[in-house]
Amino acid sequence: MRKKIVAGNWKMNKTAEEAIALANEVAQLVKTEVSKDVQVIMAPPSLFISEVNKAVSGISNLAVSAQNCHEKSSGAYTGEISANMLATSGISYVILGHSERRQYFAESNAQLAAKVDSALAAGLTPIFCCGESLDLREGGEFLAFVAQQLTESLFHLSAEDFAKVVIAYEPIWAIGTGLTASSDQAQEMHAYLRGHLATKYGQNAADNCSILYGGSCNAKNAQELFACADVDGGLIGGASLVAADFITIATSF
Repeated sequence: MRKKIVAGNWKMNKTAEEAIALANEVAQLVKTEVSKDVQVIMAPPSLFISEVNKAVSGISNLAVSAQNCHEKSSGAYTGEISANMLATSGISYVILGHSERRQYFAESNAQLAAKVDSALAAGLTPIFCCGESLDLREGGEFLAFVAQQLTESLFHLSAEDFAKVVIAYEPIWAIGTGLTASSDQAQEMHAYLRGHLATKYGQNAADNCSILYGGSCNAKNAQELFACADVDGGLIGGASLVAADFITIATSF
């Protein structure tokens, strides 16, 4: 039975005081309103990880994620944070390959493969993002493009390590553009990705891999999206910055 997951990516938002307040509010609502079989994750800016992590203490289905990590374990990389460093802060997850990282920092599939290895070696669970632009979607090349992202960044993993990875599909064309992928479009891609994973790791492993939807999922459309057979939750952006909206999403299964 694959895990239901709702992960909130706060991106570059919130001051220290605001981050602590949001984390505490989410924590209280998770305890009282969210089913124990739904894993809720908060991904604050790295500066606030330690404080946010205090809010999740003792809540079995609430965890903290980093938004990125460097592929090297240490070295002269000013301003970067390694997976080892993140692991010592007590967190469990790290988001890798987000569309904004690929776009603004030119992260390649090869670099992300190294980041996945580093995260797994440190004991973190990678939330690996993949997705296509509007040009690729309209050109009909989107399925092959996203499959290639998985192949080049994940298919070097052993079956044991692959089983530790969570995947998040991001239709880049539906993030902050006013466009929204339909539930049919989301299901099509998730089913395709699960089928692609099965070609490498077998159907059982593919069936046990959680694949999240990350394209402007919000309190209004989450229930319809999560009803899709191959959508196992969401990687939430803006809606994760409002506790009530985030919890509505987490209770939409």
